[in-house]
Amino acid sequence: MTIDDLIENFELFDDWDDRYAYLMELGSKMPELPEAERIEANRVKGCQASVWLKESIQPGPPRRIDFLADSNSQIVKGLIAMLRLLYSGKTPEEILAVDAKSVFQQLGLDRHLSPTRSTGLNSMVKRIRTLATESNG
Repeated sequence: MTIDDLIENFELFDDWDDRYAYLMELGSKMPELPEAERIEANRVKGCQASVWLKESIQPGPPRRIDFLADSNSQIVKGLIAMLRLLYSGKTPEEILAVDAKSVFQQLGLDRHLSPTRSTGLNSMVKRIRTLATESNG
């Protein structure tokens, strides 16, 4: 599945309860983050829910970054699944070129997430961009 597929699928649902349920379903299908990776160093600051995010560098050329993550919130797991569609498997340069805010607007997340969830989502994006920048050096 791609982010374009997600956008297209979102348009099939008439209301936000269905869209949230779809996001939570996507989150439930993510690969598990090993318990050993649920450490403070992998914790995303700025999220109300507990969120852990771990990158894995795939040697190249070109080098690509995969992300595993987990949360104690089902909706946040869905948001993580969406972010994995946006960022996982891309080069650091591709990650830094992604316009996440535009995607959030296309999905309507900019209007339908609570302020605390929006802050958490932006914190996850910031962490992913920081990891991409650090691995680019």
